[in-house]
Amino acid sequence: MELRIKDVLKEKKVTVVSLAGMIGITQPNMSNIVNGKSTPSLETLEKIASALEVDITELFGPSSSGGIIGVIRIRDTNYNINSVSDLSWLLDRIESGEIVL
Repeated sequence: MELRIKDVLKEKKVTVVSLAGMIGITQPNMSNIVNGKSTPSLETLEKIASALEVDITELFGPSSSGGIIGVIRIRDTNYNINSVSDLSWLLDRIESGEIVL
């Protein structure tokens, strides 16, 4: 899964240090997320999107196959994410309360 947080930070003129402070994680952890060295939880992605005032789908870039590829684990269930519509479907279920974090 390729995230484009670094691009959004540049667009918004926000530093990694300030984003880390906004969402309450350490700067090294935020740097690892931004540089693709660690994968953030859905909760952290939601916090990042909120802090940057963007839709969560804007944090995802196209993979080499042209879509999003990843797995989001919520409790004991893995959700395969292969497109923006898959991610939107999952977020809709979370927002409606059908899926509980």
